[in-house]
Amino acid sequence: MKKGIRWLLFVVGVLMITGIGTYIFVQSNLEGLVGQAVGTPDFSMLEDGQYIGSYSAFPVSAEVEVTIRNHAIESIRILKHQNGQGIDGEKIIDRIVAFQSLDVDVISGATYSSQVLKLAVADALK
Repeated sequence: MKKGIRWLLFVVGVLMITGIGTYIFVQSNLEGLVGQAVGTPDFSMLEDGQYIGSYSAFPVSAEVEVTIRNHAIESIRILKHQNGQGIDGEKIIDRIVAFQSLDVDVISGATYSSQVLKLAVADALK
């Protein structure tokens, strides 16, 4: 019986260490996102067309298609968005189109998700 208890404690310990390590990795990966500057490209340099971009910061990732027409963002379509609980981050797309800028505030409560979407748009337009 003592061997079974020791084995159980060992397994629980390994699971706790693995969980804590994963949590620390994910948090450090996402915290670097918040301070990352996203510059708005010079739209006058962009030709009409569709531009695909993506960005990933585990566990959040996004792929977008940006349509440029007459040197302005006509639309942004989200092709893929793995967001955890950050679905509200998708509201950032409307802000980017409305202000014709990537210099818009992230969505409160969906900070990481909206920042990843902004970086995916920036990737498309670089």
